[in-house]
Amino acid sequence: MEDVHFRREWYPAEAVGHRCLARGLSDIAAMGGEPVAVFLSLALPARLPQKWVDGFMKGFVRLAKKFNVPLAGGDTGESPAGVLADIVVLGSAPKGSAVLRSGARPGDLIYVTGAVGGSAAALASLRRGKKIRASEYERHFWPTPRIRVGRFLREHKLVSSMIDLSDGLSTDLSHICDESRVGAEIERKNLPLASVGKPPKVVDLEFGLHGGEDYELLFTAHPGKNIPSRIAGVTVTRIGQITSTRSVFIDDGRRRSKLQPRGWEHFRG
Repeated sequence: MEDVHFRREWYPAEAVGHRCLARGLSDIAAMGGEPVAVFLSLALPARLPQKWVDGFMKGFVRLAKKFNVPLAGGDTGESPAGVLADIVVLGSAPKGSAVLRSGARPGDLIYVTGAVGGSAAALASLRRGKKIRASEYERHFWPTPRIRVGRFLREHKLVSSMIDLSDGLSTDLSHICDESRVGAEIERKNLPLASVGKPPKVVDLEFGLHGGEDYELLFTAHPGKNIPSRIAGVTVTRIGQITSTRSVFIDDGRRRSKLQPRGWEHFRG
């Protein structure tokens, strides 16, 4: 693909198909929903090797089967340049139970699943021209949408708001704060930074705070709720608290400073 995130020399075709679907499934997970169908429309260059198309579809369909999501339709066409993929994922939740971004309240605790920063660290390595193994950067090449975690949190009425980490923790947390009209304070020491590479190395804090495409879940819960430390085999870490300040801060143990949203922002010039 022409987009820097999917350069064909960087990614196996199967990983591209997997990642394209994972993004939509993660949006369903963030509302505690259950995916019910997916639609795929592809526009392909005439000279694109059939082997690449087969690989893309293999990765796409394999992830769909993992979550029992049928490929219900779509379309194909010719693209004058580059691969264009339009993916729509439909999900459902019982009426009135879908988790929104607007329910956080002052005093709520902030949690994140898994680890953060691994995907951004992989992309940074690729941009520097470094050859990396997909097996050492699983969360970048083969992210797993947290469908089961989101559903558990919704079914047990544990969360007040939730979002997936597609644009970076600093930006996605700011979305919750904006929608809920609150602020937040993050504890640096509790942030679960990913370890990547061989031998494994903890990623830089900047990747953990501002890097996107981890597809983990960031959620808030009333302090009286009993949040498990693991849900569906995924670790859950408390990283901070919602405040009434309408600003986001990070405390590194020595000083408290404002955390500006520096992740991905759509339509930013």
